[in-house]
Amino acid sequence: MTASTSAAGGPGPEAPQDGYEPDPQRWRALWVTLVAGFMSLLDVTIVAVALPTVQRELHATPAQVQWVVSGYALSFALALVTAGRLGDALDRRRIFLLALSGFVVFSAACGAAPDITLLVAARLAQGLAAGFMAPQNSALIQQMFRGAERGRAFGFFGATVGISSAAGPITGGAILALASGAQGWRWIFYVNVPIGILAVLLGRRLLPRTRRSGRGRVDLPGVLLLGLGVLALMYPLVLADSGGIGRLWWLFPAGAAVLAVFTWWQRRLVARGAQPLLDPRLFTTVRGYAVGAGIGTLYFVGFSGVWLVFALFYQRGLDFSPLRSGLAVTPFALGSASAAVVSGRLVDRYGRLLTVCGLAGVVTGLGGTALLLRFVPPHLAWWVAAPVLFLGGVGSGFVVSPNITMTLRDVPVRMAGAAGGALQTGQRLGAALGTAALPGLFYLVLGRSGDYRGALVTALGAALAGMAASLALATFDWRRDRRTTGPRRKCPDEVADDSVHARRT
Repeated sequence: MTASTSAAGGPGPEAPQDGYEPDPQRWRALWVTLVAGFMSLLDVTIVAVALPTVQRELHATPAQVQWVVSGYALSFALALVTAGRLGDALDRRRIFLLALSGFVVFSAACGAAPDITLLVAARLAQGLAAGFMAPQNSALIQQMFRGAERGRAFGFFGATVGISSAAGPITGGAILALASGAQGWRWIFYVNVPIGILAVLLGRRLLPRTRRSGRGRVDLPGVLLLGLGVLALMYPLVLADSGGIGRLWWLFPAGAAVLAVFTWWQRRLVARGAQPLLDPRLFTTVRGYAVGAGIGTLYFVGFSGVWLVFALFYQRGLDFSPLRSGLAVTPFALGSASAAVVSGRLVDRYGRLLTVCGLAGVVTGLGGTALLLRFVPPHLAWWVAAPVLFLGGVGSGFVVSPNITMTLRDVPVRMAGAAGGALQTGQRLGAALGTAALPGLFYLVLGRSGDYRGALVTALGAALAGMAASLALATFDWRRDRRTTGPRRKCPDEVADDSVHARRT
């Protein structure tokens, strides 16, 4: 059968593979999921520039206002794996649309919150909705695309992840600059409402329906164990600014122990032929998944924390406005966006080598930026650092997108939601560690020396250590791949796999 012409000007569909029939609306549907994903990830960092205003206008304490950021990240991470499993078992389209609708409602509630207590409650609910929405994004890509098209689709997805994380400060600064008055911070949340409503309407029309897999029973003990483990690991981190790590350090070994019990329980379910929340075979038999998850977690430790460090340095050390501070890191976002789209087209040819080169570029770019900002005069800092930051951004574009593609490309579609949720949970844990540790290190050095430049270099050095560890893991995987395998095999026939299972059940 000859494939029809692609809609929306996207790349044309490939010939059907083993029963796979391309959805003619798939490229339009992809943009709906990307817009929703951009909003949910942008809200992790966009609020940071408005925290001083929120604290002043709502008469909040520093600990209370920190929950506006940390509470969102916490509830986001707690929902990911369970939401992905529900999408696999039930209907990804329905869960995505319900979560997106909830995200819109809770965004409006955040904007209208009359006090800090209701704002924090709305942010927790908003993060939960975002966590239910996020794993459906990657799962829908695996459902709608195959082969080289999947790589290109993940390229757009990776660009969305990279841009949303880096663009939060500048977007928040721009909104605060345009929305004048003491209540202007509310528009940081209100801006999600019209965009989200449009995405819901388009999603109802364009997103493909998912056939029930016949495995709708959810592993409730697994949900409880995973939730407690992730909560124990993240809770001290979200309270880092108020001394949470020092007071609650014992939660780290407790969380690790709970996750060990969770792993044992999942393996027991597999041995009994039952359906686990997160199938351990993802990490042991699916090529590239375990390494890719490790690379992503280590990378996000440094990647997420550096933006808060840059904001502190520019706004407090150099007295930049929030908007100017955001503009100072824009070259990184631009480089990341352009490279991520290109890398999606190259990942099938070069594989893990793209990640190795990308990580080397990020380490070089951020390391060079740290040295330049340490020694150049303050009035030249913005201009001198821009080209090197752009280089780091290009490197980042060759990290996030290819790593997502190589981590998820061999995952069967019936497990795509849980796999995507677990991958993003690792990234959220890494991001929580980075956003707690790097600013804390910045303040520690600043308190001892009063030197903003020295504090910046020390914090960026810690971020580079995490990225260097990620680079070492990627290099090991690349060299192992060259020794033990030939050209990468084609994506497995996930559709046929699902059909066989459906007949058996």
